[in-house]
Amino acid sequence: MASGNDLGLDDLDHRGGEWLRGGGTRGDIVISSRVRLARNLAGFPFLARASDDQKREILDRLKVPVSRLALRTRPHWIDVEGAGETIGSFLVERHLISRELQHGSGPRAVAFGSDEAVSVMINEEDHIRIQSIRTSLDIEETWRVALAVDRALEAEVDFAVSTRYGYLTACPTNVGTGLRASVMLHLPAMVQMKQIEKLFNAAHRTGLAVRGFYGEGTMASGDLYQISNQVTLGVTEEAILQGLQTILPTILDYEVKCREELVSDRRRLQVEDRCQRALALLRAARLLTSDEAMSNLSTVRLGVALGILPGMDLTRVNELFVLIQPAHIQKMRGEPIDPPARDSVRAAFVRENLA
Repeated sequence: MASGNDLGLDDLDHRGGEWLRGGGTRGDIVISSRVRLARNLAGFPFLARASDDQKREILDRLKVPVSRLALRTRPHWIDVEGAGETIGSFLVERHLISRELQHGSGPRAVAFGSDEAVSVMINEEDHIRIQSIRTSLDIEETWRVALAVDRALEAEVDFAVSTRYGYLTACPTNVGTGLRASVMLHLPAMVQMKQIEKLFNAAHRTGLAVRGFYGEGTMASGDLYQISNQVTLGVTEEAILQGLQTILPTILDYEVKCREELVSDRRRLQVEDRCQRALALLRAARLLTSDEAMSNLSTVRLGVALGILPGMDLTRVNELFVLIQPAHIQKMRGEPIDPPARDSVRAAFVRENLA
């Protein structure tokens, strides 16, 4: 397992994880499906009350069991505490760790396979956060993989469990199953047709949360939204997954309806112009901010899905949502660079990939 200063991340610089490859069920709208499980070790305090020595003991207790997991492909172990700001942000941008883990204190780490389909965060908000993520709409398989990892770990360590409440977690909203299931959706047509508020209203009525590209506390970027469950206590894992799957068809169908309206006779020329202009800008720009790149990539992705931009590789467009982020640009250069320089490198990278 790659570890320590041998980060083994160089092969990830110019490609996205498996969850960005697209081509699966409803891949025109659904970017990815994700399941996270929160777990804590019995006999240790929650991290808010744990000393650095206790955090180190938790890390040491978990390193061997985690190293035995079938992480599908070449495994990596990253010491987040000693990784540095750029590597930490790089891992956040790839959705391998949360900002909470990046900016936490004391011993903490993440293990993941090189296809990035499974990751295990140690000493985030809870002692363990298991993540399974897959491309397109595949909630059942995503859950199956997460559950297999959960059971493999539980066979080697004792989790903090209450016969009354279920799995005990640092945040009360995760108590019970400790399960967060989510999908990342690309909803540019709903945004352009000013219908996105209907998504928020529908989610609120059904007990779901709508978050931005990087989850809780982030804004939508590139018309990308994460939809997830909020309640974990008093419901089964099956009920949580079913609740998400029940509302999803309505959201997806409404995005399709908005896309059909965009390509109707009275609007088609406008959307074609918008998509072609976005692609032309990305192919010609010498300076690109992250926000500008995300916005135009969203429009290009819509153009690919609508058949307006034939010949474009949807997988590469998906990957660019991640690869143009600030830490990726700096890692490509091999050194920290200021925002204006990043904008220049980003523009050159996008031109190269969309030529």
